[in-house]
Amino acid sequence: MSSAFLFTGRDDAAVTLLLAHGSGAPMDSAAMNAAAEALAAEGLRVARFEFAYMATRRTEGSRRPPPRAETLNPEFRAAVTDLAAAGPLVIGGKSMGGRVASMVADGLFAEGRIAGLLCLGYPFHPPGKPAQLRTAHLMTLTTPILICQGTRDPFGTKDEVPGYGLPERIRFLWLEDGDHDLKPRKSVSGFTAADHLSTMARTVKAWAADLG
Repeated sequence: MSSAFLFTGRDDAAVTLLLAHGSGAPMDSAAMNAAAEALAAEGLRVARFEFAYMATRRTEGSRRPPPRAETLNPEFRAAVTDLAAAGPLVIGGKSMGGRVASMVADGLFAEGRIAGLLCLGYPFHPPGKPAQLRTAHLMTLTTPILICQGTRDPFGTKDEVPGYGLPERIRFLWLEDGDHDLKPRKSVSGFTAADHLSTMARTVKAWAADLG
């Protein structure tokens, strides 16, 4: 099955981001739309795609649960092939989408097919289950990686993540009081969701420009 893409941003952008959705919401969810628009505003081209189970939900109206994340690896690799980006390509996604990208990144990076990995709200563990870490493969990643994470993300908070012993080469952008969608509580943090998305997009642009 070939991938159907949703594009945001200029076709002649210097860098393309191929992003997958989280486990429970489609590629055009409010959170992904907002992130894509913010990234495009910084001159980046965003291509979004859906895994087959989510595309089936869209066409059949079913609530089929997501499969195990690692079973989606071939679909992400196929999306990279189908996209056939002409310039530098960064893969990633929101939550589970970023996790799947992280599992295929090193193979693609070694093949010279991608330049980096971007995770928006990485699911370090299921909410309420901090012992069930999903970090083993991150320890040996050689692909340049940027993780943008809210400080109160229930899938991995700023208080928890430093204790995982992750390699220093993994770059983090911590967004104050952000949740799993990077949204802060304005009354607590003084920031808005738009503030955080703008910071995220500017950081991604600068990081991607250094990938070479």
